[in-house]
Amino acid sequence: MKSLRMKFTVFAVLCATAACAQSDPHAAFEKMKSLEGTWAGKGSEGQPLNVAFRATSAGSALMSEIQGPEDMITMFHLDGGRLMMTHYCGAGNQPRMVGTMSADGKTFTFDFLDATNVLSSQAGHMQRLVLTMLDANHHTEEWFFQAKDESMHHHETFDLQRQQ
Repeated sequence: MKSLRMKFTVFAVLCATAACAQSDPHAAFEKMKSLEGTWAGKGSEGQPLNVAFRATSAGSALMSEIQGPEDMITMFHLDGGRLMMTHYCGAGNQPRMVGTMSADGKTFTFDFLDATNVLSSQAGHMQRLVLTMLDANHHTEEWFFQAKDESMHHHETFDLQRQQ
């Protein structure tokens, strides 16, 4: 019985530690800042891709710039007790998403909250971003697009290596 109680206590502490890691937006934001620099890689269809991350506004925001024909910007920041992002999309709208960090601190998942400039005439908007830090010099970004027709989805994966 004593051994069972000890195992339960250890399990409870591990679960609490994992929950804290997932629910600490400040730690998540600080970890995301380690992406600062320039990245190069490929998209899902093998197209070359460059992304630059830069801390701005006295470190209160992290800007990601997907460099290409549409030159899209994403701003990551804290909003009280939430990790947030706003994606300034080539579709002409600006979805806002709320983020969480996985217990191991490697995966950040951002889910749609709301958006500005989502018009019925547009094709749709970004619905989700899953950013996974594989190591200090390699990360992936999975972007999920929700089309105007709820049954239509598009998924794009960027595989990026640090350049600087």
